[in-house]
Order: sequence, then C-alpha cells, then structure tokens
Amino acid sequence: MKDIQWLLSTPVAHRGLHNAELPENSIGAFENAIEHGFPIEMDLHVTDDGELVVFHDSSLGRMTGKDGFIENSSSAMLKELRLVNGEKKPTEFSIPTFEEFLSCVDGKVPLLIEIKSKSGVGALEEKTISLLKDYNGKYALQSFNPFSIEYFKNKLPDAPRGILSCFFTKADLKERFKRYLLKTLHFNKLAKPDFVSYKAENLPNKYVNRSKLPVLAWTVRSNEMRTALNGIANNIIFENFIPEK
Repeated sequence: MKDIQWLLSTPVAHRGLHNAELPENSIGAFENAIEHGFPIEMDLHVTDDGELVVFHDSSLGRMTGKDGFIENSSSAMLKELRLVNGEKKPTEFSIPTFEEFLSCVDGKVPLLIEIKSKSGVGALEEKTISLLKDYNGKYALQSFNPFSIEYFKNKLPDAPRGILSCFFTKADLKERFKRYLLKTLHFNKLAKPDFVSYKAENLPNKYVNRSKLPVLAWTVRSNEMRTALNGIANNIIFENFIPEK
C-alpha cells in the first residue's frame, strides 16, 4: 500500500514557498518551505544536454528576462542566468538542477514532482528515476501527460503518481478531441494514477467524482478559496498566502 497520507494532510507549497523576494522554484523558496514545514511542489524540465533542472515554464523570459527555451539550452548556460523577483529584478538565485534541489531538501519535507513531458516520454522520466534511486525522502510524481505517468507505473511502480488536469482551452491545446480526453481523465485507465490534481476553479466536476481518487486542488491563493474547496478536494497546492496546517 502506497503512503500518500502526507499528500492529503498538509498543504503543498506551489513551486516552493516563494514571495516578492524569493523567486518561484528557487533554492530560497525551497528553504522557506522547509522552514515552515510544507511539502514542496516543483517542476522538472530536461535541458539540451540532458540535465534535469527545476523550472516551470518552457521559455526563459518570465523568470529570467532572457530569450530562449529550456530544451534548447545547455545546463552550463542556464547556470549563468539569475531568477528574477516579484519586481522583475535579478536575484542571487540561479536555476537549480534536480540534484541541487534534492540535496537542499534532503528528506526534510515531502516532494510533489511535476514532470514537464509534453510529447515523447523516456529521457526525462529515466533521468528522474535515476536521480531518485538513492533519495531517502518521501515524494510523489505528477504530470499532465498520462503517458509519462504510465511510464512511471511500469518503471517506478512503488512511487505515488498523479494526473494533472483542468478544463483546457484552445490556447492550452489546439486539438479539441485531445482537450476532451485529458479533461475527462480518459487516460486514467492507462496510467492508473493514485490521485488527481485538478485546477481549483474547475472543481467540483463529474470527471473527478467518477475517478473516486483523492483530489488535490491547484493553485489555491487565499484562505477563502481554500474554505470553498472543503469537502471537494482532499488537499491544496497553494501560493501567495500561508495556510493553516
């Protein structure tokens, strides 16, 4: 039986416990979450030279002020960039590698690892498995890509895994049928997730209810929003406020 009680009991800090001074997905934001005792949600991309880095967007602009994309950049080039704060000013923090992130957390709080696998699966997932092999802390994996979660089902079966979803718009996905399949959690029969992470504004809905799986709501940005989700979601992924545990 997989241990996911931690995932359902304590609110999860979205991209670390970031604020106006500490950028999202920075070592500073992760240390802040650890200090407050919150599990950490973060994002994994793979670079052009096969390194795993902790970063949300596929493009660099919003968080570094530089042009380019993670997948077309080398890990050495990314290490030269600085993450910007809420005022869009460069900080002391660089884009952390997954190894740096794991070393920082070192099992102090649980991890919710989002796999940014948009198309083909394999390289990002295999590297993730390799780096988690000797990690001694609690963690779970999630992705919008059900084929990524299926990969972990087969290759890392003991790890808790979840499907991310929402009511996708055309801006998210051009193909209407693909939007429908993902919104309705159609691929759960393939990926066999242990939980569902669904956009808070799209809850409740019949697709989540039919899944009969534990539900995380993302991204919750106020106590009022959290209260509105009582009885709808088992837990929240939060930012911009400090929720009671």
